[in-house]
Order: sequence, then C-alpha cells, then structure tokens
Amino acid sequence: MIILTIRSDKPEAEIGLFDGETQLAYETWQAHRELSVTLHQKILDLLTGQRKTLQDVQGVAGFAGPGSFTGLRIGLTVANALAYGLQIPIVATGGEDWITTAVQRLQNGDADKIALPEYGAPVHITQQKK
Repeated sequence: MIILTIRSDKPEAEIGLFDGETQLAYETWQAHRELSVTLHQKILDLLTGQRKTLQDVQGVAGFAGPGSFTGLRIGLTVANALAYGLQIPIVATGGEDWITTAVQRLQNGDADKIALPEYGAPVHITQQKK
C-alpha cells in the first residue's frame, strides 16, 4: 500500500512516501509562511522522484497535532482534498509514532471520514472590530 504522509504543525514541514511500513522517500523543508505555496509542489516532486503519480497513492496520513493552527489547517486540508479526490482512505494521528500508527491503521482498513486537527488548546478568536 503506497501511503503519503503530511506533517505541517510547525515551521519545518515534512512529507513522506511509504510502501507499507517501508519508507521510500521523506523530505523536510522550512516551509514556515510559505507552506500553502510549497506543499503541493513538494508532494509532486516527492512522487516524481519515486516514479509515482498521485494515482499510485492508496492512502493518506496526516499529523493531527497538537500544533500550529494555520499549519495544521493547511496540511490537513491538502490531505483531506487528496483523499477525497482520489477516493482513498485517510487517517489523522498524533504523537511521536504518528507515522507508524497511521500506516498500521491504513493497512488494517481503518479510515477517518475526514482528518480533523487537534490544536492542543482552545482556539482563540479575536472579537470583530466595529
């Protein structure tokens, strides 16, 4: 099972490509405020480097958090969109062993309907100015 992993909870973003539990490729880069601009191209480059296309991906794993509000929103939105568009399963997990847990869940046929972020604290929204 070819699995794409996405972690975007901090300024340093990470994506990986796995064949089951075997890591095929992994990339980390300083995305910071350019995550929404760089993430899609990094995913395509990672796939191309392994002679794969989006259609080869059979599952998506996203890091659920806790972490940056905007980073998690961007990463999990891309993960959810890919899973929906490709009609493949998605899981969101957290913790230090998030990839291992996610890969195991996907291989066991488990899937989330949608990957939701866990921010680690209540979201603070400022009051609208009048």
